[in-house]
Amino acid sequence: MLRINDIPIRKNLTETEVFETIIKKYAIKKDDVLDWHITRKSIDARKKEDVHFIYSIDIHVKDENKYKKIDKIKKLEMPNVIINNHLTSRPVIVGAGPAGLFAALTLVQNNVEPIIIEQGQAIEKRQESVDLFLKTGKLNSASNVQFGEGGAGTFSDGKLTTGIHSPFCKKVLEEFVYFGAPKSLLYLSKPHIGTDHLIHIVKNMREYIMSKGGTFLFDTKVIDFDIVNHSIVALRTLHNKLEETIQANQVILAIGHSSRDTFKTLYKKGIYMEPKNFSVGVRIEHLQKWINQAQYGTITKLSLPPADYKLAYHTNNGRTCYTFCMCPGGVVMASSSEPNTIVTNGMSNFARDGENANSALLVNVTPEDFIGNSPLAGIDFQKDLEQKAFSLGGANYFAPVQRVEDFLKNQKSMSIGDVKPSYKPGFTLSNLQEILPDFIISTLKQGIQYFDTKLHGFANPDSILTGLETRSSSPVRILRDEKMLSNISGIYPCGEGAGYAGGIMSASVDGIRCAINLLKNN
Repeated sequence: MLRINDIPIRKNLTETEVFETIIKKYAIKKDDVLDWHITRKSIDARKKEDVHFIYSIDIHVKDENKYKKIDKIKKLEMPNVIINNHLTSRPVIVGAGPAGLFAALTLVQNNVEPIIIEQGQAIEKRQESVDLFLKTGKLNSASNVQFGEGGAGTFSDGKLTTGIHSPFCKKVLEEFVYFGAPKSLLYLSKPHIGTDHLIHIVKNMREYIMSKGGTFLFDTKVIDFDIVNHSIVALRTLHNKLEETIQANQVILAIGHSSRDTFKTLYKKGIYMEPKNFSVGVRIEHLQKWINQAQYGTITKLSLPPADYKLAYHTNNGRTCYTFCMCPGGVVMASSSEPNTIVTNGMSNFARDGENANSALLVNVTPEDFIGNSPLAGIDFQKDLEQKAFSLGGANYFAPVQRVEDFLKNQKSMSIGDVKPSYKPGFTLSNLQEILPDFIISTLKQGIQYFDTKLHGFANPDSILTGLETRSSSPVRILRDEKMLSNISGIYPCGEGAGYAGGIMSASVDGIRCAINLLKNN
């Protein structure tokens, strides 16, 4: 294979036209080409007078020696994994989010038939529960934006960017495309699926896993763990108020970052865990056209996707304000999973064609900020803020919102300007400073003002802050060794809830790795 990197393209071209432009530029004869594919597409908007695309492409030719000046590459191979599969019972996966689904997919691809237990609903019914909450404020605490098939990432932007460097990232992208995602996922520099695609993809994954012998138990909550001689032997579950025991000596815990009851049960059972850093803040909304203009300028004639951003500000006292999970053309989602709490997240469909852009605007918190030394103290920190937001919003699942200008002046908002809050079922004009800790308030203010110097209009007076964002990552880490096992033999802490991932991609990769280790260890 020949790889040609970083080719600027200043026109709106089809993939075929990009290919033809590049081979002409490098004098590659079309008859010599056996195969080709685009490997990367990004946007260079550093100079607003010259916004353009950047492409990289791989080309398979008959005789590479004819093109000695072009870099040659080897095809990326997956790690060679020797699996010792001597399982005496079906492995159980707790949780059907990205980590759980990719763990299940890996097992069935190695002729192992897992049982997947999910306290929430299958995606079709889960969608109905989420829609009902958005329309009426009637919360299903077992199945919502946090819980259910597909995990919390299903009702997000579906970002597949990550800071990890694993060959399994490529496998995750390929699997998503196989199950129905657009092929552009394989080469976009910032790939995303969107909620509308994820719903169908998750269903397709489930049906494939079932066709290979996997079993899904929805609306089924794991309520206890039977441990004998420091080894897992069974799980106790609850379904339709009926308790059942499932024999299991190999369990992948892919429980998600909001599984507070399960964390408490595991802690009581003696599974080693520790508190970890996470972040708390708000969602900030702008008009998408403001972000487009700030990032792309007004000169370009290219057909560009809705613009995004990623910003960070570091204070002198060790705090950081940063944007996270930015959703171009998206909405702020009601993401509560417990009664009488307000939790927000961001969501976009694949087209990202909504009027507003939104992003989490977060400040890091550490165990030193929590009350007490329990590994679960971070959960109490989160819940206290979520309950305060519920009260401030009117105790009816309306979210408290505030204009940026009013937040900076520490005054309650009395009206809405150009940016209309997208949060449903509704919102209440408020002063968010009444419920946020002082260190979060001061860091958010500094961050907003600094970001305005980097992204013009970020501190627009009419920008909207919606409270609160508390579930950016797990407040707990369940400890595991080099074989990915906890101190209880047979239990594999996995994914974002266990503290080892931070998004769909890294959670999916962790699910693959846990499944491989389970197969290697037996």
